[in-house]
Order: sequence, then structure tokens, then C-alpha cells
Amino acid sequence: MYLQVNGHRTYCYTGGKAFDAAQPTVVFIHGVINDHSVWILQSRYLAHHGWNVLAVDLPGHCRSEGDAPSSVEEGAAFVAALLDAAGLQRAALVGHSWGSLIALEAAAQLKERVSHLVLVGTAFPMKVSAALLDAALNQPMKALEMVNIFSRSTLAPPPSALGPGTWVHGASMALGRRVIASNTQVNVFHRGFQACDRYANGDTAITQISCPVLFLLGAQDQMTQAKAAQPLIDKAQASGKTVKLVKVPVGHHQMTEAPEETLFAMRDFLSRQ
Repeated sequence: MYLQVNGHRTYCYTGGKAFDAAQPTVVFIHGVINDHSVWILQSRYLAHHGWNVLAVDLPGHCRSEGDAPSSVEEGAAFVAALLDAAGLQRAALVGHSWGSLIALEAAAQLKERVSHLVLVGTAFPMKVSAALLDAALNQPMKALEMVNIFSRSTLAPPPSALGPGTWVHGASMALGRRVIASNTQVNVFHRGFQACDRYANGDTAITQISCPVLFLLGAQDQMTQAKAAQPLIDKAQASGKTVKLVKVPVGHHQMTEAPEETLFAMRDFLSRQ
């Protein structure tokens, strides 16, 4: 469905179910050069098991209008505006990679309006190498190849992802090309990576959230190594937050490389009050 957010048409995938204000809601936030489709299995399952689902295309990405966020803080402000546009007093936030930083910052700002926080493939600081930043700016197709080499631990996922024989690497390359081509005004690849690299508020934000948090990490992740999330985990625990850690034996894109394990970890965590 489409919502008007900050005066712009914003696409939200609902998992094939109509929005029902009586049900709890989970908002899915994608990472750099991704869109709502990376959550296809998880979002559709939850939509058919008692949840409203809003899997967004961030502004300036694919089906959503508006200026692509140039910082994590801008992305978080968009999430707050999205909740207002949907008439939601409360929602769970699930974010992957760049989206995990946006979800974290939004949860810190929105406090009790966020019921659960799921950080998938997260790290802080989420520094991006100078070589990758330069390639994203000047040679985006080369950078896309680099990212997909570092992101993937498998070439084909289990059948539950997108069907038997799905070529994970090829599908991700095609998605990246589509996302880049969807915005002819700005380079969303470089802008997203720059936002990750410059974000500096993670240590403070994790202490300001008011909800339980799930860290869902890839044990073989080369983009955001699991150990790079440990400072956030330590700070969350030290500040008295309810923290759960789940590691899956795959790379950066757990949603397609380990779709069922990722889904079940989310499902079980979101069922907790």
C-alpha cells in the first residue's frame, strides 16, 4: 500500500494482508541498495500470523518518492513520520545493516512508541572502507560486485527463501542494479554508505531505547562482523535493557541465506511482551 509521508508517496509492502488497526505492527527497514523485497519471507509470514506489516521502500528508493536519507538521523525521522502517517501509536522496528542503525536511532527518539527492536546484521561504528566508498561514488557496478562478494556465504539458499534453485548472488546483483537505477537524482549507493560511515550516536542511542532488543547476527558476516556488534550489546546490557543475541551460520544477508532461522528468531522475540 501507499502512504503519504512528509508529503511524498511512500510504498509499504503489507504481506498481502489488509492493514488492521486492532493488530500489532512491525516495520521493516532495509539496508543500502535494497528495498522492501529483502524481507519477503519474514514479512509475509508475520502478516499471516497476526501482525500488520509495513516493509518500506525508504524515500528515494524504488517505489517511494522523496529525497533519499543522507544520514541515519534523517532515516529515523522518516520512520517517526511513517508511524504518524499510518496512525500508529506503537510498533516494532526491524532493521538490516544501514536499516538497523535507522531503527536504533528511531527507537531512541520514539521511546515507548517502539515495542520491540530487532537489529539484523548490525555494527557500531559501521565504518565503510575508503575504497568501497570511492567505488560506490565513482564505479557503482564495481562496488556492487564487491558488496555481493563480501555479503554472501552461499550461492543458493534453502528452498524456503525464494524457491529451489534461487541464485542468491545473481538475485542480489539484480536488486542492487534496480535500486541504483530507480533514483536518477542522487547516488543512493554512496549516500547510504556515507550515512553508515558517519553515524556517531549509536553508543548513546542504545542506552536511550525503552524496549527489548534482539541482535540477529551472521556468524560469517564480512560486511558487519558479529564481533563489531559487541560494544552495543555490552552497553545495552549495562544499561539494564532486555537483550537477546542470536547468531546464524551465514553472511550479511541472513534474510535469504538463513530465512527460516531468521524468521523464527524474529517470531519468537516479537511474541514476548
